[in-house]
Amino acid sequence: MIQGRVWNFGDHINTDLIIAGRYLDNYDMSKLTAHVMEDVDPFFAANVRPGDIIVAGRNFGCGSSREQAPLALKESGVAAVVAESFSRIFYRNAINVGLPLIVCPQCIDLFHKGDVLSIDLREGSIQLAGAQKFHRFTPLPPPLLELLEYGGLVPYMKRRLNP
Repeated sequence: MIQGRVWNFGDHINTDLIIAGRYLDNYDMSKLTAHVMEDVDPFFAANVRPGDIIVAGRNFGCGSSREQAPLALKESGVAAVVAESFSRIFYRNAINVGLPLIVCPQCIDLFHKGDVLSIDLREGSIQLAGAQKFHRFTPLPPPLLELLEYGGLVPYMKRRLNP
């Protein structure tokens, strides 16, 4: 179960908006997370809290295939990204680093900045705090859920190779 505050972003949030290329001369995660999303919301990095959830529009994560984009989101405290659609390479990179992504076409209109959501990845449900109604999405397949439970592909493989 994931529970956190919503941050809203629009369509076509590319990897350069998630973490600008000008910061990629240093792979220190504390330096990268200090600049995450700053070209879209200059206050995001200073105000994001562990467990927060990004709700966005179409084509989230488009652009370059840099793995630092989903990693910087995860390391900044983002617990999940809910969007109408994702770039294919971003989707795979995010799962590989242990950041859950949820495809939910209507969610950009349903959930707003500051709302508190509860997300059940196994059941495929999102609930707004205080609401009785659940919004359904297609749950992630069991193999992807297993990768996320381990924290991503590398921890998953380490566990599988060294039981």
